[in-house]
Amino acid sequence: MKIFVDADACPVKDIIISEARTFSVPVVLVMSFSHFSNLDNEPGVETIYVDAGADAADYRIMQLSKKEDFIITQDYGLASLGLGKGCRVLHHKGFEYSHQNIDQLLTTRHANAKARRSGYKTKGPKAFTNQDRETFRTLLHNVLSNA
Repeated sequence: MKIFVDADACPVKDIIISEARTFSVPVVLVMSFSHFSNLDNEPGVETIYVDAGADAADYRIMQLSKKEDFIITQDYGLASLGLGKGCRVLHHKGFEYSHQNIDQLLTTRHANAKARRSGYKTKGPKAFTNQDRETFRTLLHNVLSNA
């Protein structure tokens, strides 16, 4: 079992690494070369760099992940693919994607994109809060302790 992180814009990498270390679960951070760093990874953490293409990190995560791995992403498309592969998929705001909620999330995303293409303004995501961080930490701790 591994945790794959869609890491380019993930605000909870520190929490993921900390909780994963508690449960001795390896973490794989997948990010574009535009976020390259010469810093050494912490033990148990691997960083994989991909091209800056729109879905390059998503494709690599899907290539590497296996059934029962964890994927952490805010991308509903990647979440849907991960669920189809048998992975557990978490959002950094502290909820788990499921076969029960993914269709509604994808439908809403599609409707918003369609509205934007038609010239309508849509609201962006709410600001990430400390409460969101703690909600995510609790979720991740619980799913790892029950895995």
